[in-house]
Amino acid sequence: MKHKFKAMQPAPYLYPLNYPHSWIIILPICLLLTLTLSSCAVAKVVTFAEATRIAQGGAFDAQTYVDGKWPEVYSTIIENAVELSTVLGAIQTDGKGLAKKATLKQVADEFGLTTEGEAHVFMVKGRGTVTAVDSESRTGTMEISLENYSGPIKVKVFIGPRLPSDETAVRDAVGFIKFGDFKEQTEFGKVSRELNKRVLNEVLANLAVADLPGQTVSFSGVFTIRTFNQTGDINVSEIFVTPVQIETGG
Repeated sequence: MKHKFKAMQPAPYLYPLNYPHSWIIILPICLLLTLTLSSCAVAKVVTFAEATRIAQGGAFDAQTYVDGKWPEVYSTIIENAVELSTVLGAIQTDGKGLAKKATLKQVADEFGLTTEGEAHVFMVKGRGTVTAVDSESRTGTMEISLENYSGPIKVKVFIGPRLPSDETAVRDAVGFIKFGDFKEQTEFGKVSRELNKRVLNEVLANLAVADLPGQTVSFSGVFTIRTFNQTGDINVSEIFVTPVQIETGG
């Protein structure tokens, strides 16, 4: 007796696409995979400046930015300030108060930093006796005979009631407020002006200027030596410190 053998047919469940009801299972799985993959997208990292802009509905507000940054700016300068006498002692000048660019770069590499605009900025602290006060100028200063320094560079500390319009040392010296964090040059400039306002309002507003001559003062602050577009040696016969802290007497 002969037996007829039929070729085995593939089991239907191995080919679900051949059957209409299989899509009931396939579609939810595809949807789940799509949602899972989309949720794995890399989150965009934004700068503090951009976050401030977003919080303000798209417009950058320098005051809001500085309100958030000032505590970090202040603590960074206080905690990292180098003795000003040490910095000035490392600067080699000739009899006219001129220093070589290369020397200034070396000093900045050791005690401060150099900005993209070739400005050498330093966070410093010092103590000394006030020998002169200029309160006639709107950008007033006090000249200080610095302890532990007998070199030729004069030390002047701003006392207000204004700071120079091009004074950017507070912004630049801390190292974490960078031009690339902002959309426009104007935003970067506004941050510097707002930081200077904070210095005027919180550090210098209550300073008894008339009582300063002859007093001993301690200070922490920042100063800049600019070299951009300057040919030859740089005049460092005097430096101007923007203070973030001043104590008198003692």
